[in-house]
Amino acid sequence: MQTKVKKSVQTGNVEESALNELFIDELKDIYWAEQHLVKALPKMAKAATSGELRSAIEEHLEETENHVSRLESVFDSIDEKAAAKKCEAMAGLIKEGDEIVSETEEGTFTRDAGIISAAQKIEHYEIASYGTLRTLANVLGYTEAADLLEATLNEEKNADSLLTQIAESGINSSGRNEKE
Repeated sequence: MQTKVKKSVQTGNVEESALNELFIDELKDIYWAEQHLVKALPKMAKAATSGELRSAIEEHLEETENHVSRLESVFDSIDEKAAAKKCEAMAGLIKEGDEIVSETEEGTFTRDAGIISAAQKIEHYEIASYGTLRTLANVLGYTEAADLLEATLNEEKNADSLLTQIAESGINSSGRNEKE
């Protein structure tokens, strides 16, 4: 991704800085990502074999819907109009998740292990994005935005931990003996 950032002029005006432009660009990117996850997560939940995995994905869908709203509040807090910019990374991660579902047998723990793998890749991308955004918001003096981003970051970390717990509590070992 090549982001064009104009050179910062040393005016002391945060809103005109290159770092602020990067921050807004990254906000637009994750806003697109969260909006598209709202569409992708129900497909992942439906494809899951384990009720525990399905429930975890459905609960995270509710959180993701809140993440979209929270991002709109972040935009409001910095006096920017909420706008999305296609996130190529998330588009690729969602596509990879779709491929895993289509390439694994329905009703298997192997499919669930694949769904967890895809979901954790998504979570790790989001953790990196929200961590960076929170840090940039702090540097730019956007206290309210930083607090909102921190809340989402914590939820993404919790979702990742839950997926690990589900995988390790039986899905991975149950899939070990499944045949192609």
